[in-house]
Amino acid sequence: MTSPSPAKRFNWGNLRIRVASATVLVPTVVAAVWFGDVWFLALVLVGVALLAREWAEMSAKRAALGVAVAIGAASAISVIVAFQGHYYITWPVVIIGAIAAALMARGALERRADAAYGVIYIAPSVIALIWLRQNPVDQAVGLSWTLLLFTATWFADIFAFVTGSIFKGPKLWPRYSPNKTWSGFFGGLVAAALGAIGIVALTRALPALPDLDLSWPVAAAVGFLGGLATMAGDLWESMLKRRFGVKDSGDLIPGHGGMLDRVDGLMFAAIVVAGARLLDQWGWLP
Repeated sequence: MTSPSPAKRFNWGNLRIRVASATVLVPTVVAAVWFGDVWFLALVLVGVALLAREWAEMSAKRAALGVAVAIGAASAISVIVAFQGHYYITWPVVIIGAIAAALMARGALERRADAAYGVIYIAPSVIALIWLRQNPVDQAVGLSWTLLLFTATWFADIFAFVTGSIFKGPKLWPRYSPNKTWSGFFGGLVAAALGAIGIVALTRALPALPDLDLSWPVAAAVGFLGGLATMAGDLWESMLKRRFGVKDSGDLIPGHGGMLDRVDGLMFAAIVVAGARLLDQWGWLP
């Protein structure tokens, strides 16, 4: 029986590339989240276009342009409808868009369902993002909720990478993601919980940030679940890439791969944190 391969040594060169990329991306994202409205909508729509292109190139190489247009159009329309506050219309748009993407992919790939899944994969997460930031019930506090989402996701991702690279140990799921370790998994979860607590503390200390009015244990739980969703989204994308036989979804971001490689965890976490905000809106959170 072969022994498991040891975890790779800490790659400082890759870390420097990641930091350089983040230096450009993070201020852009934070600025769009801060100003909200059309600025946030523009950021989300750019992300939708890039995600649609990458998914089409992975799943339907022979008809990538047509499938990308179908996926991107369906997701973008659902985002714009959600931005206008008509959330009940978004789901029919998603369903129709998934069917359209499957029809566009006819004869271009083994399973047309892969193209349809692109819409189902992308649209709900971006709808959740729009609802979280632009919630018509209280749009102002949407700023703080969205910052909590991004903080939990980024902390989970960054500290999973750092703690896993430093402490190494047993692999998390070597079949699909051979470089992830259990030490990184738990390090990311703890960091996500602490990051959420930090955002709640900031909302109480800074007048510019609307108070989230969450107790620290609840904030930690939301951050923990957001971090767990981030890890799940990352592993899910690893399985998808393995299915399509690609290492990265693209090469858009140095040190990270494609856009999907960068936001795979955020896509899952957005739905979880939006669910937490909905429970809070209903008064179900202590």
